[in-house]
Amino acid sequence: ASAAIKRYLELGNALNATALDAIGTKYVCLLNATDLRAIDPSSLKLASLNPSACSQETKNILYQKAREAFSDQHHLPAYYELILPYLGGAPAADLKVLSKDDVNMNMSTFVNLRRDSLMLLGVHLPELAQWQSRAPVRDWVALQTQPELDKLHIGLTGGVQEGYINLVTPKFPVSSAPLGTVAMVFHLLPALLLSFLTVSILS
Repeated sequence: ASAAIKRYLELGNALNATALDAIGTKYVCLLNATDLRAIDPSSLKLASLNPSACSQETKNILYQKAREAFSDQHHLPAYYELILPYLGGAPAADLKVLSKDDVNMNMSTFVNLRRDSLMLLGVHLPELAQWQSRAPVRDWVALQTQPELDKLHIGLTGGVQEGYINLVTPKFPVSSAPLGTVAMVFHLLPALLLSFLTVSILS
């Protein structure tokens, strides 16, 4: 997949919405900072990406692109849903503004926020300790290391101690699809992407 993307770009092709959809969430983390910065923000309006598993640099760049892409909808209720996949790269200042819109952030988004962005809670940060026994704060605390929680200086406890590994049991049903079928799908993904990009290159 990395070689196909590199070849596609070397031939002068743009990372437009079609290319970004072909790359998809699975391979968007392969793009380097230069490639990411070359993306036209308007392409994100049509592409479906989620960079939550990527490096912080990638999330930061894509957030800025998405922020620009959806800037004309900033004051609409739909804005939060549009920007949601990219919030892992949002600075504290932007999240503080967003919080004034009374958004309902789910746990998976919260735990992927930038560490420095947690300070968006500002003077309300001490209140986090009062909610540590209730979801979703309880779930978030359990995913952090205790030394990281201690750095907040608000008395949060229940994090993972140093030297231990926190194993989280999935709370969703496991697919009943045969393992052979699943393995085949994952095996074919790179080939499918390569074929799509090759067709784009030749056309």
